[in-house]
Amino acid sequence: MEREVAQTAGPQVIDTSGRGKIRRLSVLLAYRFMKGDPSKAKEIERFLKFCVVGTAGAVVDFGTGAILLALLKPVSGSPLIAVIATISFVAAIINNFIWNRYWTYPDSRSKSALRQLGMFSVVSVTGWIIRTIILMFLQPFLAGILAGFVADATEESLVAMSYFPALAVAVGIVLVWNFFINRFWTYNDVEGSFSRGADQRD
Repeated sequence: MEREVAQTAGPQVIDTSGRGKIRRLSVLLAYRFMKGDPSKAKEIERFLKFCVVGTAGAVVDFGTGAILLALLKPVSGSPLIAVIATISFVAAIINNFIWNRYWTYPDSRSKSALRQLGMFSVVSVTGWIIRTIILMFLQPFLAGILAGFVADATEESLVAMSYFPALAVAVGIVLVWNFFINRFWTYNDVEGSFSRGADQRD
């Protein structure tokens, strides 16, 4: 199947060789939806890797949040919820930066790790502000809805049940934000269709 794609891709030959399923999936997606553009295949590969890293970061995020919720037992709408979300967010940032620098963007080396960490952190903090606003509005809203369905629910259980769906929505929105801003700014020194000075023609 992969060999057939490479032979029928037209004048733009797509290299289906590589390490792992993510690259092969990226090539097939580019061939099917992006007119077989190799630069688009590379961007799809980076996005998929970014999503994998983001998923791992979400595990760190949610896991840290679950532990802190169990230990601190905040009430619904408490500022302590924002503190918990911030601590879990910082843990996720550290995880995500390391994996993105060395796996998603291994070819981005014109900037020092310290400089990229600073840029990555600026994007992430902005994302944190966006996600915290969403979380602080959505969590009490969902808790109120759940209270109508679960009559005997305690305050602690309502917070736990509403916190994670609210956080999932916030994380999904911020994932898209983080990828595109980091790609255009933090990692704009790698080759591809989003690179500075790259050919934007289809």
